[in-house]
Amino acid sequence: MPADSADLVVADLHAHTVVSDGTLTIDEVPAVAREAGVDWVAVTDHDRVHPGVDAPVVERDGVRIVRGIELRVDAGFERLDLLGYGVEHTDALDAEIDRLQRDRRERGAAILDAVEERLGVDLELEPRAGLGRPHIARAVEESDAPHDYAGAFDELIGNDGPCYVARDVTPLDEGLDLLSDACALVGLAHPFRYEHVDEALDVARESAAIDAVERFYPYGRTVDDARIDRVAAEADLLRTGGTDAHERTLGVAGLTASAFEPVRDRLPQPVPAGERSAAATPDEQD
Repeated sequence: MPADSADLVVADLHAHTVVSDGTLTIDEVPAVAREAGVDWVAVTDHDRVHPGVDAPVVERDGVRIVRGIELRVDAGFERLDLLGYGVEHTDALDAEIDRLQRDRRERGAAILDAVEERLGVDLELEPRAGLGRPHIARAVEESDAPHDYAGAFDELIGNDGPCYVARDVTPLDEGLDLLSDACALVGLAHPFRYEHVDEALDVARESAAIDAVERFYPYGRTVDDARIDRVAAEADLLRTGGTDAHERTLGVAGLTASAFEPVRDRLPQPVPAGERSAAATPDEQD
């Protein structure tokens, strides 16, 4: 929830689009943000930088869209999610994203084959960049199979499911190096979603490459938010937050104007719509 529940969320710094496992297109983000009263949205697709956001921060229809990424990394004790904000393309980050997307396609194909064989259905999905298990779960729900979205995870493709296939993710140290070189700000996502919360927070506390920790997040259960505040104060970390939107709702969690101010100071100035970043890649300019 926001820092002060009497104030409105003005910055939702964790949202996904159709290029990973969300349902919003990039063109729909401004209208959905305005409807929620949100002025800033960070598009943080999984292991991918949205090709339709052509500068580290762009202004579209009165909404500032931050070019971000949610990068999964292997910390040894557990896989963690890092959030990068204000991304500038680098050769190294682009190469790793390409590798991860190839792995996602291969992994998606393997999961699809396993699910279709087990259920005897055609899910009518093609492996592609950005394909994730939520896409497959939605396809299962829409098929003739006897499973809804949650059941697809519980019975088929969850981490312990018979059709699960693991991804080859980026090592922690490499991910930190890649993001610190490319991003205006790097944070640890949703600390209380990890099995090893203390170890995850230690990564945020001890890594010089991490600038922030996600404090405002809709866990759907009671968590010790004061614990995050203590870590942030001890390690001089900024506090970020967002809805982690995969559907069409923004502003469920995020930063109020006062909470966003120190984060805003670290982000680049917005570029008006239509003005390309000098760092745009050739693919973005097609």
